[in-house]
Amino acid sequence: MKKVLMGNEAVAYSLFINGVNVAVGYPGTPSTEVIETLKNFQDDDFYVEWSTNEKVALEIAAGASLSGARSVATMKQVGLNVAADPLLSLSVVGVEGGLIVFVADDPGPHSSQTEQDTRNFARFCNLPVFDPSSPKEAFELIKPAFEISEKYKLPVLFRMTTRVCHSNQSIEFEFKREKRKIKGFEKKPDWVILPALSYIKHMELEQKLQDMKKELSAYNKVEGRGKIGIVTGGVSYFYVKEAIKGFEDLFSILKITVAHPLDEGFILEFAKDKEMLIFIEELDPVLEEEVKLILFENGRIISTYGKRNGYVPFAGELDVDKVKYIFYKVLSDKRFLAKNTFTDVLQIPKRQAQFCAGCPHRSSFLIVKNATKDKDIIFTGDIGCYTLGFAKPITTTDTCLCMGASITMAQGLNIADSSKRVIAFIGDSTFFHSGITGLVNSYYNRHNITICILDNLTTGMTGFQPHPGTGKKIYGEEGRKVIIESIVKGIGVERILLIDPYSDFTENVDKVREFLNDEELGVIVFRRECANLKSRESYFKINKNCSKCRACMMITGCPAIDEDENGNIIIDSTLCNGCGLCKNFCRYSAIEKVMVK
Repeated sequence: MKKVLMGNEAVAYSLFINGVNVAVGYPGTPSTEVIETLKNFQDDDFYVEWSTNEKVALEIAAGASLSGARSVATMKQVGLNVAADPLLSLSVVGVEGGLIVFVADDPGPHSSQTEQDTRNFARFCNLPVFDPSSPKEAFELIKPAFEISEKYKLPVLFRMTTRVCHSNQSIEFEFKREKRKIKGFEKKPDWVILPALSYIKHMELEQKLQDMKKELSAYNKVEGRGKIGIVTGGVSYFYVKEAIKGFEDLFSILKITVAHPLDEGFILEFAKDKEMLIFIEELDPVLEEEVKLILFENGRIISTYGKRNGYVPFAGELDVDKVKYIFYKVLSDKRFLAKNTFTDVLQIPKRQAQFCAGCPHRSSFLIVKNATKDKDIIFTGDIGCYTLGFAKPITTTDTCLCMGASITMAQGLNIADSSKRVIAFIGDSTFFHSGITGLVNSYYNRHNITICILDNLTTGMTGFQPHPGTGKKIYGEEGRKVIIESIVKGIGVERILLIDPYSDFTENVDKVREFLNDEELGVIVFRRECANLKSRESYFKINKNCSKCRACMMITGCPAIDEDENGNIIIDSTLCNGCGLCKNFCRYSAIEKVMVK
């Protein structure tokens, strides 16, 4: 069959075809579509789930692997930080069935708090890492990734970047699943990591890396015979190919598909007749550092140009124009100056990120904002849709670090400056991911903060995946529903307030204000289903009483409210979700409800 697949879809298809038995992950752009695609497949020897976080996912995959099953754990690049503990130990303990750790990096970044480079984790953990340039190549590399994992009894990192994850390509393949018998768990002393064993296994790991170098170098390739060498990998390879069109005879390209470990002999053979080497890679100078180290240790002196001497940017994505400009700087050849390419022509207007129309988080933030407007409050934020609480006109988020950090940073702020009240905002999925331990710490150590849990009954920002609070598993079947306030009560927190952010606004403000009068640890759960999951029953419109004061627009920032060319305030009936928040700020009774027929 032939099918146009997104990069993440291509990975999912190939995983299923190549006999993956257990697929687990935590949603995070740009990785989410791997599990989202895998859930469309079913077989009697195949299991897929959304786990509560990346550490949990990798440990599940590791357990399955020890039973001989082929497994994959998927995550975005910052999720690998969460899974780093089991990953480093797995590199020493080893695996049985093939285990792929799929990680999506986000140069730019487009939807992440860091631009970290997963290839560094490969060096850190002494593990092989595949770095495909296209969806088709990603599809083709899953099979050898499983085989390498099983041959050397190691997890294999499979790193892709946003442009590869989300680009589309026509791929021809036979949709036939490889069936393998899972042999089951065999008890061995090797599975129990102890200091003395860790030393021995570390030495074995170093030897495995040496043994696999030549085998893995077969996935790297050389193109062209020019005297100027270009070392590249990932999507940057295609930028290079486009940038040197018409000048191919000048260059020789070394495309690195397995970024670690590199085979010294292969690198030296490529470099032996080159006048210079130019390193074109996004994010960190991983290839540059590894290749230069090989050249140095073998006494090979050659001019090199890359990030370390300022020719290639460290931050952000590359594109064809940027690569051309790099060649211009290195070669002083004006023919490489970009002309009339898409980056010169296409000017996309920027728009401030904002909550969706009818988002319950908007109301939750404004309730807290109005309840605390006469107080000196620090608001700590977290990762999710509600990070937008920092934006105007809400402006009720002062910090955002990583998943779960709102609760724990609030405690640190409370310790360092007890004169200020601290309120933490965290979402439902993030609370299950990494917020619970922070709440336990706050209760145990008597940190008197207020925690607002924004429960919209889904993992909204990444595509409405279920989580323990929904009670639904990945296929929509019943799991066991975990009630947030039951966890809070179980920890021992006595002060808990439940609020529907769509209910009476003034009454909710009064409830929160009264709740905050007590400075002991307290938790407010704002619960209302995500507006994008709910069929609206009504919408609102502006009537003739409108004074054009714009309060409804300026206070809420709702994208459904706008003004026409004559300055009249209008509510877009196609966007309005019927939450009625705007009505609370109109002094002229100019906003009225219309029922959907």
